[in-house]
Amino acid sequence: MSPPKPGPMSLVPFVSVENMMRIVIERGVEHMLVELADFIEEDFRRWPQFDKTPRVAAHSPDGVIELMPTSDGRSYGFKYVNGHPNNVRSGRQTVTAFGVLSDVGTGYPVLLTEMTILTALRTAATSALVAKYLTPKGAKVMAMIGNGAQSEFQCLAFKAICGIETVRLYDIEAKATEKAVRNLQGKGLDVVACKDGEEAMEGAHIITTCTADKQFATILTDNMVGPGVHINAIGGDCPGKTELHRDILLRSDIFVEFPSQTRIEGEIQQLPEDHPVTEIWQVMTGEAVGRTSDKQITLFDSVGFATEDFSALRYLKTLLKEHPRQDMLDMLADPDDPRDLFGMIERYGKAAEAF
Repeated sequence: MSPPKPGPMSLVPFVSVENMMRIVIERGVEHMLVELADFIEEDFRRWPQFDKTPRVAAHSPDGVIELMPTSDGRSYGFKYVNGHPNNVRSGRQTVTAFGVLSDVGTGYPVLLTEMTILTALRTAATSALVAKYLTPKGAKVMAMIGNGAQSEFQCLAFKAICGIETVRLYDIEAKATEKAVRNLQGKGLDVVACKDGEEAMEGAHIITTCTADKQFATILTDNMVGPGVHINAIGGDCPGKTELHRDILLRSDIFVEFPSQTRIEGEIQQLPEDHPVTEIWQVMTGEAVGRTSDKQITLFDSVGFATEDFSALRYLKTLLKEHPRQDMLDMLADPDDPRDLFGMIERYGKAAEAF
């Protein structure tokens, strides 16, 4: 007699990094970005239904580890994510993540997945989705300042969702720009490598900043930003880390995900607590206005919020119906009698000995 196998309620679908890559290749990066943006927008439009709390963060001199939970009353999702800028020196990712989606009615998880790749996709999809509401009409050129792991996803999302045709790339590390140029070849974009930030800004209608240093920094100075542009600031995402000069903020109409989190982690940590901002979900539902003129500077001060990860988990769960690239993990104890967990261990031990 062999030891008992896991019961049906023991098993949870798990999407590994390898299987996530297979799904992305099978579905297509741009196709996934567009579909994911639709899921994110759907959830932003029902914003009041969600439990909302700033992420729970454990900061250290080397970086941050965060938990990002939310629920719509039917499903519960959370993401574990880190941000350690110095990891690249040892060949590690700056950001890694995994996530869980659960059924609120039973508390049982229904999906466990890697979220390093999925976070890159959801961040880019969110950026381009928001830009759809804030970008000046006819925008075709984007400056991409910071050419690390997120840059290609951003460029392709803005191409697929906003119609960008040209990306002008700059990073303080030339090898990062060379990498991005190489990866974007043949993707339908005019890719221009620039020697500095000022050159990257030439002719840009959209400016995306995505740098990794965990410090107050000035990636964009006030004189670099002219009227009528949209700024997608996604690099600042923790206390003490910014990318934009304060004067740029004072000239911009600022849009955020969740104000109480952004005031701690975003560019607006440089401003008084009562500085006016607009929640982007209100623009999507028509409760607030977005871009109102050709001269207006709009700024999406994005730090990432749990509902976006919830949307990504929800989207991935639906994708598995067409792309069944999951393993089944024996994660949950499933005794014959729910009250007899100890007895399950005893019976397993006896069966194992006999086997």
